[in-house]
Amino acid sequence: MAWTILFVAGLMEIGWAIGLKYTEGFTRLVPSVLTLLSMASSIVLLGLALKTLPIGTAYAVWTGIGAVGTAMLGIVLFGEPATALRLSSIGLIVAGIIGLKLVT
Repeated sequence: MAWTILFVAGLMEIGWAIGLKYTEGFTRLVPSVLTLLSMASSIVLLGLALKTLPIGTAYAVWTGIGAVGTAMLGIVLFGEPATALRLSSIGLIVAGIIGLKLVT
């Protein structure tokens, strides 16, 4: 169950990272509120997952999910470049997340 909670926390991490772009410096109310809710949810869920998962593993996986999801959505939503090197680097992060899951 802790891994599921951590995964959802990672999704919330993606939500607030992408949400920051839409807040326009926290000048837009609805995106700002949603972003702040995503931030709070992400931290609370990470805290719950830490009840049973090691901090080093959980934090690395949480930030990895956030980094991969945000990078991918940057490509899809904002037209950021999808170069082979960039995609390979994202793949390395995914490999690290899988590796941490397998050894924990």
